[in-house]
Amino acid sequence: MKKYLSELIGTFVLVFCGTGAIIINQETDGAIGHIGIAITVGLIVTAMIYAFGDKSGAHFNPAVTIAFSLAGLFKVKEVAPYIISQVAGAFLATGMLKLLFPDNLNLGATLPSGTQLQSFILEIILAFILMLVILFTSQGSKEAGTMAGIAIGGTVLLEAMFAGPISGASMNPARSLAPAIISGNLDSLWIYITAPILGVAIATLVWKFIK
Repeated sequence: MKKYLSELIGTFVLVFCGTGAIIINQETDGAIGHIGIAITVGLIVTAMIYAFGDKSGAHFNPAVTIAFSLAGLFKVKEVAPYIISQVAGAFLATGMLKLLFPDNLNLGATLPSGTQLQSFILEIILAFILMLVILFTSQGSKEAGTMAGIAIGGTVLLEAMFAGPISGASMNPARSLAPAIISGNLDSLWIYITAPILGVAIATLVWKFIK
């Protein structure tokens, strides 16, 4: 239960801060800005990895949990409890933001600014890059493992910086699921459920081949 609670809290904080930055930016007419949102997301990912990495592995993302299972690095029987914990954390965070900002229409939901196909392909590539960094740092040398939080958080920051304006740079089904359902923005939700899982699965195959 300590592992599941760690995943729930970590995902809660990630979604609360990440989508919260988007909401507050809208509520304050751009006071945070796109760069500020990207930095917020990258920093909170880094902080949560170092906070809970030794407790649960700091997945905070159903796609990452699935990828670790595909790579043979995570027990299959733990996949469902982890995903349930992550989704619960995301819904708690979005619910709290809904209480704080009841008039916000999107609640930080990831929505394509272009075509759905464009965002679908972009999210696959983003998740692919992120998962490669996660696998090669977390399963690399001791020195690489020590720097994993910075490398992973930096990758999230980078991807949010350049791809956020187009696809929202979700890379995380739980992060997209909760705001979409609570705000009712469901038209593009399939992108943010399927694309990250496809991206991390491809990354896992590449990691196995190179390794």
